[in-house]
Amino acid sequence: MAVKIGDEVTLTVTILKVLDNGMSSVSIPSYLFPFSIDTPKRTRAGQKVEITGFVTRVDDEDGKVTVRIEGHGLVTVDIEAVSREQTTKVLNRS
Repeated sequence: MAVKIGDEVTLTVTILKVLDNGMSSVSIPSYLFPFSIDTPKRTRAGQKVEITGFVTRVDDEDGKVTVRIEGHGLVTVDIEAVSREQTTKVLNRS
């Protein structure tokens, strides 16, 4: 999969723990640091959820991609950990 800077991508994360403050601690494949997200409704520990972000850096040599998760910061993961969003462009034909 060819990922480019600016592409919208999806990461599938696993909920580790739902916290009292409305956040969840999650595990992101190939990202070795703690990360938290807003808890989706009716989510429990162990469930997989998808989060989306935009690619800000691609390192083809190391097979890594950095993704900006809106409101939560940057994560650098293996390219295999992301799936690319298919965007549909709507043309305005007047």
